[in-house]
Amino acid sequence: MTTFERYLSLWVALCIVVGISLGHLMPGVFQTIGAMDVAKVNLPVAVLIWLMIIPMLLKIDFSALAQVGRHWRGIGVTLFINWAVKPFSMALLGWLFIGWLFRPYLPETQIDSYIAGLIILAAAPCTAMVFVWSNLTKGEPHFTLSQVALNDAIMVVAFAPIVALLLGLSAITVPWDTLILSVVLYIVLPVIIAQVLRRSKDVERMAGRLQPVSLVALLTTLVLLFGFQGEQIIAQPTVIALLAVPILIQVYFNSGLAYLLNRVSGEEHCVAGPSALIGASNFFELAVAAAISLFGFTSGAALATVVGVLVEVPVMLSVVWIVNRSKNWYERGAGVRTNAIRKA
Repeated sequence: MTTFERYLSLWVALCIVVGISLGHLMPGVFQTIGAMDVAKVNLPVAVLIWLMIIPMLLKIDFSALAQVGRHWRGIGVTLFINWAVKPFSMALLGWLFIGWLFRPYLPETQIDSYIAGLIILAAAPCTAMVFVWSNLTKGEPHFTLSQVALNDAIMVVAFAPIVALLLGLSAITVPWDTLILSVVLYIVLPVIIAQVLRRSKDVERMAGRLQPVSLVALLTTLVLLFGFQGEQIIAQPTVIALLAVPILIQVYFNSGLAYLLNRVSGEEHCVAGPSALIGASNFFELAVAAAISLFGFTSGAALATVVGVLVEVPVMLSVVWIVNRSKNWYERGAGVRTNAIRKA
């Protein structure tokens, strides 16, 4: 990990401050940028997200799916958390906290939109930052690669239906054309482009050169997103704090559940760590883009996904710390010891 990546949380914090400040001082500039859209898709944000996602996707070799069976316990746990637990638990937390407990303290007209943003945030598992989190926990790289490749393959076909189902249950009208366009634009096309580029003989060198581009695009996107929401964030700090509550609960619940299920199943710690992190983190680039496309820059949904960005890095770093500190406890588990004896 480079020095720049090591202090990523600091750069993220600085970009958040810069974005909010610029959005407050120059709202007209951000309104002009926000108006640059085609079919409800903002072009500057779309370009930045492509620059952010494609270098990450270059690392994903879909032939790694052939290795899925090597760590079938961890794969099974992560798939269960990502697709059967996380979107639905977030919807439940959204309805519980935003739709009921916190309702008196939130703008009534934005309640459904906030819940929609939380659902969109949880419906796509992280594909980019997972490699960083896995490295910090000394995770098994082949497991991480095969799990991310499998999640990406599933996301192509499952993201839109899950979001539509849960938004429908929230009594929110689903604009199918915009949702499908978001999936094609932010998942299908980047995956295709990345896999075409992977045919290059110097794919590793290309990925290395593009990595700084990806990080710069990430930070620039953060400045833009927080610039778009700068006025709302300054005017509604209580709203930001309340939206963060279900997101924090969701991250710790899903990472903890994944970690415990891996321990019970007897999976190795080097697999359980990245499994817990993949199970908890979100593909916030896609979530923000989809929320903006579906509901607009100034919507409660866009704000909710931006709050997800706000808490993602520090919260995931805390999960990394917990995973690393608990390694000895994890390996004392009966299932883990039994599995280790069988392998020996």
